[in-house]
Amino acid sequence: MKNIFLGLIMTTMAIQAIAQEAYEYKVVTVVESIVPMGVGRSRIVENKQSMDVKKFTTTRTDGKESGQNEIERSDAKVDAFDETKLLNFYSGVGINFQNIASNDALITSKINNLMLEGWELSFALSGVESDSGKEDGKGIYITRLIFKKKK
Repeated sequence: MKNIFLGLIMTTMAIQAIAQEAYEYKVVTVVESIVPMGVGRSRIVENKQSMDVKKFTTTRTDGKESGQNEIERSDAKVDAFDETKLLNFYSGVGINFQNIASNDALITSKINNLMLEGWELSFALSGVESDSGKEDGKGIYITRLIFKKKK
């Protein structure tokens, strides 16, 4: 009985230690253009500069005044980021599957390099703003890859 009780205490302590582990997160964004004729720009973008969200956050107390006018947009822009060129989904005649396979190879390389640095892929979120017809001719496919690693 004593061993079971001791085992339960040790298991509880281990679970608490695991639950309290701190993680650092990183977001990598993949933007793939859905614009014919190679006109669009497709990239993997990785921020290289930390930001403090508190400097850009205000609290409304009366539902109207936010104080956001006192914050400059230019202060919210990072200067240091990596940009990896990707190919566009469309060529002059339609979907270019070689471009898609090439992008997959580059994105895989990016993920593998981050894994070697100790990052673990936690989430992948995607969205599309696609071509809405003959007059549009614009669109992007965006994927946010969210990585984490122990601090």
